[in-house]
Amino acid sequence: MKIVVIGGSGLIGSKLVNSLLQLGHTVIPASPQYGIDTITGEGLGEALKGADVVVDVSNSPSFEDRAVLGFFKRSTVNILTAAIYAGVKHHVAISVVGADRLPDSGYLRAKIAQEELIKESGIPYTILRSTQFFEFAGRIAEAATIGDEVYISPAGFQPIAADEAVSALAEIAVNAPTNDTVEIAGPVCMPMYEFIRYYLTEIEDSRQLVMDEHARYFGAELTDESLVPGETALLGKIKYEDWFQKQLETT
Repeated sequence: MKIVVIGGSGLIGSKLVNSLLQLGHTVIPASPQYGIDTITGEGLGEALKGADVVVDVSNSPSFEDRAVLGFFKRSTVNILTAAIYAGVKHHVAISVVGADRLPDSGYLRAKIAQEELIKESGIPYTILRSTQFFEFAGRIAEAATIGDEVYISPAGFQPIAADEAVSALAEIAVNAPTNDTVEIAGPVCMPMYEFIRYYLTEIEDSRQLVMDEHARYFGAELTDESLVPGETALLGKIKYEDWFQKQLETT
């Protein structure tokens, strides 16, 4: 099976490329680094020639509302157009658990726009909505920092190891499209505040953590239901504390 991974040089994309190669598939990592640009269309048609599946795990270089919406719309239209021309049989994309519940977030509005374009394209599809990855705790803390204080919501949060999201994506990619949306999350729901507290404590970060119900995440205030998956979600097995300690052991 020939599978094209859009965003194939990023955290999720590079892991997915390796996973699919290990399963014996022909895999094309697609990103500007490899001369394939979904915004300009450069190299895209050639990459998709003869492809059975395209998996889009790309992300916008800017999270500013207008820029991120423009990125996902243009990129997705270009991918879908090239995929239709190439006769691709399955379009897979990664999205975000709770994207439809946080309309105040420009980033998540852009992800919903991406999902709608995929659903309306006529290409058989599967969308995997994932919770946030363990790997991005530092980025969340950095985005929430004002001076020496880190303002974090106490809302429910169920992060997952990137490797487990990648495993789900690989399984989806090599199987028949569902024409549906699947959710995946980590095994433990916790307050986002506790997730970041653990991270800051373990790296001995001196910034003061502030619990703030009005703290924004991707531009939106959260409730306990905002980022938590439904009852039918796939659940990973790796707990954050165990994952984090393993990272410390390998560095």
